[in-house]
Amino acid sequence: MTNEVKKWINKDGITFLSKIGIKKGFVVVDFGSGHGHYTIPAAKIVSMKGKVYAIEKDKNTLRKLMETAEEAEEEEEEEEEGLSKIIIPISPEKGDFLRINLDDEIVDYALIYDILHYFTKSERKEVYREIHRILKNGGILSVYPKHNKDDWPLWNLADLDLEDITQEITEIGFIFKRKDNMELFHDEGYETGNILEFKKY
Repeated sequence: MTNEVKKWINKDGITFLSKIGIKKGFVVVDFGSGHGHYTIPAAKIVSMKGKVYAIEKDKNTLRKLMETAEEAEEEEEEEEEGLSKIIIPISPEKGDFLRINLDDEIVDYALIYDILHYFTKSERKEVYREIHRILKNGGILSVYPKHNKDDWPLWNLADLDLEDITQEITEIGFIFKRKDNMELFHDEGYETGNILEFKKY
């Protein structure tokens, strides 16, 4: 774990996620959780009263995430955060990554960060529908659409701007709440990016 990753998951990531609205006791979904740069600080916030579902297609990546969580736990064992008990890894069946194996309306907050560029339009809409299904009424969807037309364009988002992405999501039934330009974590370092927030009514 690099010093920047440590700083993010132990301090700045907690500040960031608290600022966007994640609270103690929340049930959170991190869709496309990767190595846990958002999963782990979310778990620190929700504490033992909440849960964080880490949804990741690659089982080796999920394993690495849990190892990082255990390492973070050992470093701060005096706080008894129990991160490995709060984080619930979910690896979908092969070929069914878009289906989230959770019940309807049980989630307070969902993150989709730096993963949309992997999906076609129809796949993205299926992801949004699944998030809409599992969110409680009033629940929040937070999206970091990295690799869009105006931010290092890549693959399936290369021709879409933030307005296009917002329209796709609101067509599913979400209400657009706001856009924030914030310091966040991407890959292995800090950068500034646009976060889109939507609400389920």
